[in-house]
Amino acid sequence: MTRVRGVVFDCDGVLFESRQANLAYYNTIFEHCGFPLVNEDEPDKVHVCHTAATPQVFSTLLSSPQAQQALDVARGIDCQQFVPLMVPEPDLLEVLHTLHGKCPLAVATNRGHGVKELLTFFGLDEFFVTVVSSADVKRPKPHPDMLLLVAERLGLQPRELLFVGDSELDCQAAGEAGIPFVGYKNTFVGQPAINGHRDLLALLA
Repeated sequence: MTRVRGVVFDCDGVLFESRQANLAYYNTIFEHCGFPLVNEDEPDKVHVCHTAATPQVFSTLLSSPQAQQALDVARGIDCQQFVPLMVPEPDLLEVLHTLHGKCPLAVATNRGHGVKELLTFFGLDEFFVTVVSSADVKRPKPHPDMLLLVAERLGLQPRELLFVGDSELDCQAAGEAGIPFVGYKNTFVGQPAINGHRDLLALLA
């Protein structure tokens, strides 16, 4: 691996445990539309809600007319009501403090508008040089667009970055962008993995 000169983090499942918040968000929309809710005992649907960008969630779980209706409702939802359901991952703040100043840090997430406000709510915004969401690119992960935009904004080559993600979408995006990848609390064929944020420090040492 080329010497890491910048670290990029996914948001959901890496910076935060957010399954409860994501499920509450989508179920609020589904309830408003009169659609069936997603239950926690439906792991495939829960996984989609946790990892995919909002348009992809709707197109996967709903018919085309329903997806458009859900998108229209989503535009009027105040996402801040779900922020208290987000839980920062263990040791996150300590590791961000350690890395901050040593190399630029960034976020690349399939979340849309509101991710910067989320980071500000938890006092994490000061650690990140740039934050790229699905609202900033035409194609969300698994496409490489947002990771390539991060590299451009940081003025670094993709191979000089390390992307920390927890889903197959993250792994695919990193591969297409030419960015080294490490799985967070998840394993991917041919890729290193860590079980927590402190392990990232050892990996970068």
